[in-house]
Amino acid sequence: MKYRFLSGVAFAALLGLPIVTAATEDDITEITVEGSRVANDKPAGTYATPATLLRFDPLTELQSRGIAEGQADVTVRGGLFENTGFRLGAATVFDPQTGHYVAELPIDPAWLTAPVIKHGIDNSLSGFNANIATVAYDFAPIEPGGQLLAGFGSDSLDYQSLRLGTTIASRGGVEHIAALSAARSSGDGTVANGDHEFSRINLALQRRAAGSQTDVVLAYQDKFYGWPGAYTGFATLAETDDTQTALAFFNHRQEVGRGWWRVSAYYRSLEDDYDFDRTTQESGAPGSFEHETRVYAVAADGLLERGRVSWRFAVQATGDELVRSTDLTEGNFDDRSYLTVSVVPEIELMSDARRSLVLRAGANADLSSRDANALLPQLGLRYARTRNGAEEAISIEYAGSSQVPGYTALNSRPAGLFGGNPLLGRERAEQLALTVSRETAATRGSIAVFYREDSNLTDWTFAQGAPFARQANAVDLDVTGIELMGGLTRGALNLYAGYTWLDKSSDYGTATVDASYYALNYARHRATVSLIYTPIDTLELRLDNEYRVQEDNPLRQGDDNTYWGSVALRWLPSQVDGLLVQLTVDNLSDSDYQQFPGTPAVGRQTTLSAGYSW
Repeated sequence: MKYRFLSGVAFAALLGLPIVTAATEDDITEITVEGSRVANDKPAGTYATPATLLRFDPLTELQSRGIAEGQADVTVRGGLFENTGFRLGAATVFDPQTGHYVAELPIDPAWLTAPVIKHGIDNSLSGFNANIATVAYDFAPIEPGGQLLAGFGSDSLDYQSLRLGTTIASRGGVEHIAALSAARSSGDGTVANGDHEFSRINLALQRRAAGSQTDVVLAYQDKFYGWPGAYTGFATLAETDDTQTALAFFNHRQEVGRGWWRVSAYYRSLEDDYDFDRTTQESGAPGSFEHETRVYAVAADGLLERGRVSWRFAVQATGDELVRSTDLTEGNFDDRSYLTVSVVPEIELMSDARRSLVLRAGANADLSSRDANALLPQLGLRYARTRNGAEEAISIEYAGSSQVPGYTALNSRPAGLFGGNPLLGRERAEQLALTVSRETAATRGSIAVFYREDSNLTDWTFAQGAPFARQANAVDLDVTGIELMGGLTRGALNLYAGYTWLDKSSDYGTATVDASYYALNYARHRATVSLIYTPIDTLELRLDNEYRVQEDNPLRQGDDNTYWGSVALRWLPSQVDGLLVQLTVDNLSDSDYQQFPGTPAVGRQTTLSAGYSW
């Protein structure tokens, strides 16, 4: 009933919209995301991963257990960690066990473009099994040369990384480049039993020609990290997580006339050995929490312009397998196949040199071998104009999306440390959003107001009667939010600020729920400010700031509001071309705020690093 209501509101709003309307969210995001929304691309706790740039992004909220590069839950617009997907090229890289591992992209971020945050219609069009948002990356051109980087810091931290690229063939405007990237890191952490040992190795072959680029990447990452109370919320438990992630990825993009198409394919495996108490001896029996999953996928997307109609399309076929598990044994299946097909044509209702009015109307179909299927409409209208050197836009859109829960929620035993529920079904979301933006050569700003209805969302909850258990329960949520973004580039200064306000109402049906670990663990108010200041060519100051007022949670110890900051001073001496020296401090205020209720915060970290590029 609630879905029919929101759909009706969306269509009525669009039909009654005056001719003073919208540029697509995708268009707006593509323009602004390449500007610096985040200042620090190097963390103080280890080497950089794709999660690093998301820590202070005003469009994403990254919640971590320990350092963000150790474990990262990424949420957008009040969603949950499993509601955000990560896409490379045309394919969403998926973890079928749990959304806690979807951010495990074992690829050097230097080989990727800056992340584009897609939500609304763009998420429904481009994403897979991600109700709220998709963090999308493309493969960046790899340049010949190399870089050697080493860092040392507090809590016995030391890390090193190496990148090498060389042209192996160049003829007739076609280049073939081979590349290697390797990194390692270890440290004791800012709390007892908060140590880590990470390693990553990547091999890549890239072919570049006029209008096309082909990439083949082989990636492997081995990560061990400890953090007390990481998933249980009990700081007395010395928890560890040991994962090995392998990824083989192929991507090809081709420009064609007034459009483009792209095809991707990948194989991903993840082995996970989680221990809720490292002081005990595991036996390989239930309670050892050892798992292995595999995923295969092929995907394509593109844009083909035909007169006044631009055809946007995307398709992804995915298969997964829970290869083995000591604990995920109670569900109805351990393999699943999926197919997602999206077609959203864009029709120019008006277009000239200064103005455009575009209607977006289409649908995406989500199919699965184990779940109910879904057909979801997409509808949007945008108006953009150029005036006095500024691009101004306003858009309104309605977007439907769906996803299915992972094996940890479906196949865990119904009672115990992590209680599962094999009857959990397809989750759905419907969002109505209004966005207004303005951009000039030196400034950019936007405001978005949205309302979303989430149905049958999988949450993990707490009940006083079972204090040592986390239970998977379905929840219906009504989410209302406002996003304000603004940036300024002036001379030596690059500044970007964001503010998000969220409000939620929840309905868990007949389930006994006294607290929520995820759905109701959100910032009611969150503000970010990022600054890059270059007073002289050889010196940079980089500062990221976040202040939040978190919704009250009975399991959280300490304050519900906090300031968290990161600062870096970067020196590029003119006497040695290619040398970079950086001092980085994360958690400037040494805040002890618990991102997850009951889980200790990561403390202040300081690192001195030096790198040489050639």
